[in-house]
Amino acid sequence: MSKRYNYVIGDVQGCFEALKALLKEIRFDPDQDFLWFAGDLVARGENSVGVLRFVKKLADRGGAATVLGNHDLTLIACARGFKKIKDKDRTQDVIDAIDGDELIDWLRKQPLSLSPNATTLITHAGIPHIWSAEKTVELAQEVQHAVGHEDLSVLDAFLREMYGEQPDLWTDELSGAERLRCITNYLTRMRLTDIDGRLEFKFKDALDAPMPEGFKPWFEYESLAAKTHHIIFGHWAALQGKTINANIQNVDGGCVWGQQLLAYRLEDQQLFAVDNPIQ
Repeated sequence: MSKRYNYVIGDVQGCFEALKALLKEIRFDPDQDFLWFAGDLVARGENSVGVLRFVKKLADRGGAATVLGNHDLTLIACARGFKKIKDKDRTQDVIDAIDGDELIDWLRKQPLSLSPNATTLITHAGIPHIWSAEKTVELAQEVQHAVGHEDLSVLDAFLREMYGEQPDLWTDELSGAERLRCITNYLTRMRLTDIDGRLEFKFKDALDAPMPEGFKPWFEYESLAAKTHHIIFGHWAALQGKTINANIQNVDGGCVWGQQLLAYRLEDQQLFAVDNPIQ
């Protein structure tokens, strides 16, 4: 019997043809292998509804799991009428699909953090250096409680207040909508912070680009979570699957921008890549 493998796949963003090519590259066996997605299943690729259907079907049979990314949350907000779809986001096909409501309902019940094993933690954008792994899981669950709530009025109350850049610094005293917004921004939008953990939202470039004074990539600080866990994240396309250090790994290859879709195998830390066949 062949070995079971666990793969963490970076931001698919609706690039279904690239996903199929990647699964062929890794010789994915749906009967025993497991796919962990780092969020942003949907948005600017050619077939968001196809990606969602595939991942949901695989998850329903116990072969996949995903965290929510910022684009996934935006799709949910659009579907609930709190935001208009941007011209460059090709997600109307999900909302218009005959199974669109079912797909959105499944998506909103996915977590903001995943633990493939006792020492690995996946979030979409990473983990601020000021949070431990345990705290990250607890705070992620607070947001998930609202997003996946059976009472849609709880979901809508969250979505109504989800967007915004304040508060940009975590304190345990935060409460209500501000607390949930701050957690969401750390886990799905973060790239740079200052030494205290304050977020900076404008920078999206490569690591050699000039950064705002006082800010660095979140993973360049001594991290509480990385002391105990292997952190795997997507979100930052300019990193193109960079290994930050032994305990922090990026898996966003910038596929939707004409670069590559990546899969990171947990068992041996091997990184697999395919070019996006649709440019």
